[in-house]
Amino acid sequence: MDNLIEGYRRFRADIWPAERARYERLARRGQSPEALVVACSDSRVDPQTVFGAVPGELFVVRNVAGLVPPYSPDAQYHGTSAALEFGVRVLKVSDIIVLGHALCGGVQAMVEGAPVDARDFVEPWVRIAQDVPRPPPGMVDPVEILTHYEVEVVRLSLANLLTFPWIAEAVAAGRLGLYGFRFDIHTGVLSRLEQHGFAPVT
Repeated sequence: MDNLIEGYRRFRADIWPAERARYERLARRGQSPEALVVACSDSRVDPQTVFGAVPGELFVVRNVAGLVPPYSPDAQYHGTSAALEFGVRVLKVSDIIVLGHALCGGVQAMVEGAPVDARDFVEPWVRIAQDVPRPPPGMVDPVEILTHYEVEVVRLSLANLLTFPWIAEAVAAGRLGLYGFRFDIHTGVLSRLEQHGFAPVT
């Protein structure tokens, strides 16, 4: 906690003076982010840092593995779906980005089983992705297998976004774009999902 408090003090001393006008404007006018990002909770992958964004530009939803569940309105708790609803229907974002990443512990829990101490919620949560395509039979390297699933989880989340009727409608009308990305922690390279797979952003 001491490190966090010291970080706040640096923020107030070094960043706040230059950014004060931005924060005051955001407080006065409210937020109007350009994009909604669904990302993993992993501490190594911060969407604002990866995209070089400033406060007010991104509406960020983070959860284990950066998964989007299918549309399923009921009386249960739906944190990710609630954030999607607010971002799309209230804030009127123009883009939704699903940001996957390398070395994802949530995807690993899906592939190998959740850790013993994370089975109350993590285990049922990652079952959202239980039907993603399996790796080719010849793929045996554990790193390649994990990478395969990390890619497929992004595809699944993009497909699940379209099960939300107001997202599908906005996409069909050209008011909303859906994009998939993957960040490699080893190299710092961001790749974008194209028609035939992920390609590095240049």
